[in-house]
Amino acid sequence: MSDARHALLASRGVLSLSGPESLHFLNNLVTSDLEPLAPGSMGFAALLSPQGKILFDFLALRTQDGFLLDVDRESAAALAKRLTFYRLRAKVEIADLSDRMAVGVIWHDDGSTPENVTAGGVMAARDPRLPALGLRLFGAAEAVAGVPAACGAGAATEADWQAHRIRHGVPQSGADFALGDAFPHDVDMDQLAGVSFRKGCYVGQEIVARMEHRSTARRRIIQVAADAALPEAGTPVLAGEQQLGTLGSSTANQGLALVRLDKVKAALDNGGQITCGGLPIRLHLPAFARFGWPDGGAAEA
Repeated sequence: MSDARHALLASRGVLSLSGPESLHFLNNLVTSDLEPLAPGSMGFAALLSPQGKILFDFLALRTQDGFLLDVDRESAAALAKRLTFYRLRAKVEIADLSDRMAVGVIWHDDGSTPENVTAGGVMAARDPRLPALGLRLFGAAEAVAGVPAACGAGAATEADWQAHRIRHGVPQSGADFALGDAFPHDVDMDQLAGVSFRKGCYVGQEIVARMEHRSTARRRIIQVAADAALPEAGTPVLAGEQQLGTLGSSTANQGLALVRLDKVKAALDNGGQITCGGLPIRLHLPAFARFGWPDGGAAEA
């Protein structure tokens, strides 16, 4: 694993769900099907509002007695509160371990999947969204920080990891979209193993199912490229004076943007120049995308 890279993700928090009804409780609330997960494997899911908007998204590591939820650290307490609200009499214990447990990641810059990690006191699981996102690591901060010495990975920063994520087109809540403001389809969760269309009901399921079966998702997060450094997140993506969407996170001249696909297609058909902060940009669909431009349009702007 000599070409692997390792980083601690200080922006991530950890919640623990334990107890005999943990699986039934969580699976009845979230977008993906956690039932098939074996201990040591991980899923990607969101907890929605009744209107189908994403309130929280997280990675869910199956443990012997429940789950560890890898969530944005600033959202961890609010997610714990929301889960406690839904718990009622379910035999589930919910704890915020963010101050005791660290999250790390190992990846290859070329997108290949790292070998599994065996290090004392560390749980490792493959990121279910994309193989290129590598392995997620959980444990005490000292143990997770010691993984490079145990497996030969090179030291990197969280900024390096974010750049890798962006280059592969994977959105992150808070950086690329606001919680409470987007449907799962908007932010490609249906493309990244974050939504099951076969499981039973969950909060907001009817809205998500309708968008899938009627193909009514108009907004998507797609990739952005330019010949110079992109502007800050939140800068409008424009065709002339018409706003097509908003820039999210970026690294140098590559980034992600939440856009209306139909408006982008119309701008291309009209020969319009698409810009962001006055900078000409190119838009393209992520390699993992199973959706296309409306009416089979060109795959790049």
